[in-house]
Amino acid sequence: MNWKRLVLSIASSLSHVRNVHSFSVKASAIHLRGGSSKTIHKTMATATTEATSASTTMTAYQELLKELDAIKQLSRVSSILGYDKMVFMPAAASVDRGKQAAALASVIHERSTCDKIGALIRKVEAEATQLSEREQRNLELAKKNYLKASCVPNELAARKAQLSSEAYSAWAKARQEDDFSLFSNVLSRCIETAIHIAKCEQQGSHEASQQQPSVYATMLDTYETGMDPTRIDAIFAQIKQALIPLIDKVLGEGATPPSTAPTQRHVAVDAQQQLASTLVQSIGYDASRGRIDVSVHPFTSSSGPFDVRITSRFSTDNWREGLIATLHEGGHAMYEQHIVSDSDSRSGEFYDEPIQEALSMGMHESQSIFWERHVGLSKAFWEYATPMVNEQYGFDYTAKDYYGAVNAAKKSLIRVEADELTYPLHVILRYEIESDFVKGELQAAEIPARWNASMKQSLGVNVPSDAKGCLQDIHWSMLAYGYFPTYLIGAATAAQLEHYLRKDIPDFEKKVGKGEFVEIKAWLTEKVHKHGKFYKSIDDHLEAQLGEKLNPEYYIRYLTNKYTELYKC
Repeated sequence: MNWKRLVLSIASSLSHVRNVHSFSVKASAIHLRGGSSKTIHKTMATATTEATSASTTMTAYQELLKELDAIKQLSRVSSILGYDKMVFMPAAASVDRGKQAAALASVIHERSTCDKIGALIRKVEAEATQLSEREQRNLELAKKNYLKASCVPNELAARKAQLSSEAYSAWAKARQEDDFSLFSNVLSRCIETAIHIAKCEQQGSHEASQQQPSVYATMLDTYETGMDPTRIDAIFAQIKQALIPLIDKVLGEGATPPSTAPTQRHVAVDAQQQLASTLVQSIGYDASRGRIDVSVHPFTSSSGPFDVRITSRFSTDNWREGLIATLHEGGHAMYEQHIVSDSDSRSGEFYDEPIQEALSMGMHESQSIFWERHVGLSKAFWEYATPMVNEQYGFDYTAKDYYGAVNAAKKSLIRVEADELTYPLHVILRYEIESDFVKGELQAAEIPARWNASMKQSLGVNVPSDAKGCLQDIHWSMLAYGYFPTYLIGAATAAQLEHYLRKDIPDFEKKVGKGEFVEIKAWLTEKVHKHGKFYKSIDDHLEAQLGEKLNPEYYIRYLTNKYTELYKC
């Protein structure tokens, strides 16, 4: 996932999951708050008469779903506005579009935190014993979202909105001038504000779960629900311990790197677009329920399972990037298209449920990474794709040639340019740094030195400048603390899914080699897509569907086997 998705996710307050630009926007609902600043208990206790006066032909639960569904439909309109802005909108309309988006987000937020929803939640809670397990989960999610959105004072929300804009400008200038000191002071204020907001949100989390999480856990929960920092610490420590020596071995003097000649060839953009469209639809993306466009930065936008759009970008001197990015976005899109099964009807009084959203950023990333890496970067896939690539591009390479070229690894400074072998260490570095500054163990001014030392220690590279070091990512200027670890959680989850998929589909490689993806996609729908937000965390989801919680050993084994074989070491 690139930084543009994050910008869009922060900007699309309360938009529907998972517009890659709108997923996890509940984190940023506070940007455009216009609702009440009353305490949680008072908010939940008022307006009972509104809920009581609901239609006598509709239960309180149905009335709650109806209210939440109306909010979701408004959020989907916001998603469409965001997609249009990134793909079609004339640049001159940016100011007007900003006003339109802000006005809509304000309406969405007011409806999301209104007293009527609080009263309905209380009324449904009184009848909870009559609810099914699925209905109880919907109630739980509705209450959690409502309490979290209602607990931040208006003035604090306004401060975050203003600070985000100021911080972005400061970050951009500091990056351009290669001077972290121009960003340091505003970053300190960003951290302080984010901590203040998290402490407010802790009230909602505590009210909903009866357990008060830590400040950083509250931040993480926005993006990776149910995953405590101590759990992530253990997973990342295991990955880091295994990868540092593996990277040194694979990229050391005794290894034999593959040729990258096939990916150095120039290819016309229109030819790349045609092939990328063909391949992403072949793996299962339903273009009749979406569309494929071009944007500066690839992203996926969902305004419901029957309108999931993807974009990619292409350049004449790097055809690999456009193809792989399209497969990646296709994985995101297929998740969105199958959270509701194809057999579900949309006629009559149909209300979307809170459960019908992606579980988390990490689970979403697992789906894009599965199709990008475990399919698109596999040997078997290039047996399937090679004839099409050679015909479309006028090349004459073998499947082995392509497989080696698209998987070549190297130590690099920039996260978004890193290969799958070294990428995890980029994520872990950011996670460790942001965890420490949230806990008060690291000051903003100390970040460059810490960053440079960590890059040297983990990847053995010297950071020549702030611009190519701690200023390369936009996330911290957007107060998106807790976002980075989801990338690696997603990668580890994808590897575990592949391990178990192979047990159920023993001829997985043969099917990929023949371009037969229907059964593979159906397995993912059964194990992941259709469950939406039913489970409380990735651990709970994987344990229920695969028999064990997230286990990074599958990811470590996948990288070890793949790269020691590819580099003959």
